[in-house]
Amino acid sequence: MSKSVSHSEDDLVFLDEAATPSDNNTLGTSKDVWQVMIIDDDADVHSATTFALSNVEIQNRPLSFLHAYSAQQARAILANEPNVAVILLDVVMEQQDEGLQLVHYIRDVLHRTEVRIILRTGQPGYAPEIDAIQQFDINDYKTKSELTRIKLYTVVTAAIRSYEQICTINSSSRGLDMILRASTELMALQTLEEFTNGVLRQISHLLDIQPNGLFCVRETLQNQDTELFVVAAAGKYRNLLNHSVSTLEDEQIGHALRRALNERRNIYGREFTALHFGGNAINDFAAFFHIDRPLNDTALRLLEVFCSNISVGLANIMLVTNLHNSAFYDSLTKLPNRTRLKEIIDDNLISTTDKPTTLALIDIDHFAETNDTLGHQFGDLLLLSVASRLQSRLGDRLVVARVGGDTFGVLGDDIQVNPAAVLAQFERPFSIDGQDVQLSATVGLVRLSEHEGRGVEALKNAHIALKRAKLQQRTGYLHFSRSMGIDIRERVNMMHALRAAFEERHLFVVYQPQIDMVTRLPVGAEALLRWQTEDKTMISPSRFIPIAEYSGLIIELGEWVLRQACQELVRIQRHGFPNFMMSVNVSQVQFRHPHFLSMLRKALEDTNAPPHCIELEITESMAMEEPDALIKLLDQITETGVSIAIDDFGTGFSSLSHLQKLSVDRLKIDRAFVMEITDSSRGSSIAEMIIQLGRNLELDIIAEGVEDERQAKILTELGCPYGQGYLFSKPLTSDALHDWLRTHKTT
Repeated sequence: MSKSVSHSEDDLVFLDEAATPSDNNTLGTSKDVWQVMIIDDDADVHSATTFALSNVEIQNRPLSFLHAYSAQQARAILANEPNVAVILLDVVMEQQDEGLQLVHYIRDVLHRTEVRIILRTGQPGYAPEIDAIQQFDINDYKTKSELTRIKLYTVVTAAIRSYEQICTINSSSRGLDMILRASTELMALQTLEEFTNGVLRQISHLLDIQPNGLFCVRETLQNQDTELFVVAAAGKYRNLLNHSVSTLEDEQIGHALRRALNERRNIYGREFTALHFGGNAINDFAAFFHIDRPLNDTALRLLEVFCSNISVGLANIMLVTNLHNSAFYDSLTKLPNRTRLKEIIDDNLISTTDKPTTLALIDIDHFAETNDTLGHQFGDLLLLSVASRLQSRLGDRLVVARVGGDTFGVLGDDIQVNPAAVLAQFERPFSIDGQDVQLSATVGLVRLSEHEGRGVEALKNAHIALKRAKLQQRTGYLHFSRSMGIDIRERVNMMHALRAAFEERHLFVVYQPQIDMVTRLPVGAEALLRWQTEDKTMISPSRFIPIAEYSGLIIELGEWVLRQACQELVRIQRHGFPNFMMSVNVSQVQFRHPHFLSMLRKALEDTNAPPHCIELEITESMAMEEPDALIKLLDQITETGVSIAIDDFGTGFSSLSHLQKLSVDRLKIDRAFVMEITDSSRGSSIAEMIIQLGRNLELDIIAEGVEDERQAKILTELGCPYGQGYLFSKPLTSDALHDWLRTHKTT
């Protein structure tokens, strides 16, 4: 069918001699051109349309034409070309409604909502109804006679602009949906590694590019310099993971990343983009992507939204990471802490490895003195140096942790973690700020193959071995043994039982009379603490007093015993013994307590006990420690009227010149010298020397542990005025003491 119209130069001219274009000879890259598809069974229409729109650019992009001569051919082309902008469609082709059926296929089957459809017909009588135009989302309808060259250009330009706007809106909508889904997925990730790798994947998906990118974190080093480290990498950059950006061969990467961080914005280049993710004062994050084309405005806007969302997620991840690090890693050395080491030990105990494993706790000797003398900053540098040496010199496959202020834990196979290898690390001095510091260490070890239980018990056992090693000698070591554990458990059990016994009043005070060796009349008594269990078993004071001192319970016990003794003294004096003396033992822990003096004064005040009839007994070793502080304290005690006795005298190493300076009233001869007094000339001479020393220093003397008359006679002949022991009376309860006193009262 020949169709020609020639009314003016502006009319479309369908030239019969024009070459008919092939189906696909004008296909172009859809992202560089606007694709216009002509669907018409008349070849002249194709030629006239391409001629009219040749060399036309819209929005700075040329047109590219797709040609279909039937509805079937059009369907085939549309299935493979997703970016058609405008379709010029003949209403009537094979059938009268073929055009409308094709519109239905495009909209409802292919779901191509962006493409603009312009219906053309050469027969106005076949124009579609208005409701059909509305129903099928037809952009425009023209008769072919209406479409002059200018009008065709105008219609196509308007359609392309509409297509571009719809594409932008839809792209933004899809991008925002994608960002929402990506943000939800990323927020579910727990670690920085998972999160940053997820960001690389999502950005690649959002921009529809290959995942060639890396993610960096800027950290502040100890010298206050900053460095960029790659924490995630993908595609051709994957081998850069965990590298410093300063070591990368491609300087463009580092330059772009630093520019994004310094300017705190995204940087867009022709072949790359550097994205900034705002962090806190310590860390900043940035990502670098290689791209194969400049990004359009929609992509840029979506990236800005994405980066803003991801910054919030990064802040949350860093908060969780920092909390995790605080919970499981030491802030100074970045080593695992005690909690993390327990988890690692648990994992080791669960694993099926047959390799013998040892846990060692390493305590630096005298570190507190070094820290106080040279300063805490110097001490921190010293700890960092110790940590570095343990990690680098003992072996690659072991775990080094910091479990306390100056205590490190090392976990590894028996060959690496052995006492000789560990202590050898402290043979050479540590160089800190140009100063050499020689350290020594004590080591407690436990073999996990011999251990039953979990990591927490293994650490406890290693601590037990460490404490025993420190008691034995410095710069030494000790392996944990089962006997140590049994002893410690017994002590812990007794500590709990002792506190329960005190609260439930199973502890009581007995009194052993002290007599005049010549008249054999009572002059006083010593208050002694006793513990009887519910099954009537007596626990020796030599067992429970050290535990009370270790646990600190001795402070409460000591005050209770003192008050009991003061109250008993008041009762005894009311029953006719006005000058009766009451002696009370004071432990070293009590004596050093800062509130001991105020406690003593309060007890005297509350009980109305006469201070001059109260005697406090301290051991000889206590009397020799910290002489200046002790002299001051004893002077303050003496001011209250209370007297002081030195118990077990002769068993320590007293300085006579120091003894002269102390406000002491009496010396007690230890029972060991009393026992030897009858069969050992050396024992007799020691007792005689103590008695003579007392005379020379004008101090009273009392012998304890007097068990027979021969001992009493010798002591009396040597001039010892007072004594106590089973010869005179065993320790008595309050009621028994009063009965005993009545039988020994002078008439």
